[in-house]
Amino acid sequence: MKKDIVGQKDKKELEKLLENEREKLRSFRFKLSQGKTKNVKGGMFIKRNIARILTRFRQAT
Repeated sequence: MKKDIVGQKDKKELEKLLENEREKLRSFRFKLSQGKTKNVKGGMFIKRNIARILTRFRQAT
């Protein structure tokens, strides 16, 4: 997810995006602990997206 995409969202959309990304991270960690995922760097990208959303969310408030 690019930062210009995040920058165009309003507060409600950012909340939905944040909830969705956190669910992805939870699912990723669960799959990782079970050994079902091959891409261990995937969590890094999800966390980066969460940080982008939180930064934009704090700027909007």
